[in-house]
Amino acid sequence: METATCYLSDFFRYLKVQKNASPHTVTNYRADLDHFLAFAAAKLGMDEVPLAAVTPILIRAYLANLKDEDYARRTIARKMAALRSFFRHLCREAVLAENPFSAVRTPKLEKRLPSFLDPGEMTALLELPDKSSLGRRDAAILELLYATGMRVSELAGLAVRDVDLDSGYALVYGKGAKERVVPVGRKAVAAVKLYLDLARPRLVPAGEDHQTLFVNKRGGPLTDRSVRRVVDKYVEALAITKHVSPHTIRHTFATHLLNNGADLRSVQELLGHVNLSTTQLYTHVTKERIKSVYSQAHPRA
Repeated sequence: METATCYLSDFFRYLKVQKNASPHTVTNYRADLDHFLAFAAAKLGMDEVPLAAVTPILIRAYLANLKDEDYARRTIARKMAALRSFFRHLCREAVLAENPFSAVRTPKLEKRLPSFLDPGEMTALLELPDKSSLGRRDAAILELLYATGMRVSELAGLAVRDVDLDSGYALVYGKGAKERVVPVGRKAVAAVKLYLDLARPRLVPAGEDHQTLFVNKRGGPLTDRSVRRVVDKYVEALAITKHVSPHTIRHTFATHLLNNGADLRSVQELLGHVNLSTTQLYTHVTKERIKSVYSQAHPRA
């Protein structure tokens, strides 16, 4: 009897090796698959879940159970995406002839517009770090996030050699092992240069040979979580009511570009989005702004 459990390790290997999925993604997929298989085993009254037993009826029962337990729509959609991906993999490997999830629709998500900072708020945030070694590091982090729109994981993964200060470009390693080259504005170039000249040499102990661009106070590589803490620290000091995260700065980068006339395709390239539809989310933000301007400026609005 072929069970789903037999193919889990192969699927996780596929995610790591072929899809280059992050450890965080693999952990989430593992948890979502375990959750479904535990439900299915209990529902079927079996220790293991046969692949043949995973039918649209069983999947709909799982969806109903998630709703009964008050899971958010976004969480349900994520769990379903993980399950679809696993069973799609089984179809590709010719283990299954048909994906049972193809017959089940995922609940529609409520559309949430990304939050962003206006230019004045962004400027105020960028001016908060002091002139200490860690302050110069933080200034370089904030400037680089806003100048490039890169993800936190991409920024944390930068090596010194990835940022060319002379030409004003950075080589970014994005999702799925995809590389892209993004321009770095003069303010960010200046901030990174000050950090490299005056701060990083003081933070990295003598004899330490790693080339990670951003380091912690002990000179080790700065993690994604630490970058989030850096941003949270200055957002708290800014004392605004908006929820701001490193991803908010990415939204701000895209929104400011579009508001100032950048075309959607260029913004897609800069953000490293595979699908244009992902980037189009930001046009809703700019439409809201245009409507606001129209309402204030047109005599008969």
